[in-house]
Amino acid sequence: MKYKRYCKTLKLEDNPELIEQYKKVHEPGAVWPEIIQGMRKIGIVDMEIYIADNRLFMIMDTIPGFDHDAAMKELAEKPRQIEWEAYVSQFQQTSDTATADEKWQLMERIYKLGN
Repeated sequence: MKYKRYCKTLKLEDNPELIEQYKKVHEPGAVWPEIIQGMRKIGIVDMEIYIADNRLFMIMDTIPGFDHDAAMKELAEKPRQIEWEAYVSQFQQTSDTATADEKWQLMERIYKLGN
């Protein structure tokens, strides 16, 4: 199956203690089940988040035909999503009312090796 891939970035607060807490929130089994279920329901097949200093980089693989804008709007309305975004905002350089789509900025691919 061919996936659509999106890469996004977000900045955390420049605070080593908060960064470590943010990492713990994303350890296996720590992300609330409703959040994972909501992402899968809108067509997110896989997701990875990487960190360098206080900069996050997300790779999001989605189903073919994924409509990013519509899906992010739908995700924002999923059970507990608003609560999750408010919770993780304490670690992020963002407001506690911002949606995931408002926080995570889409990146433009400027290079690809091969096909």
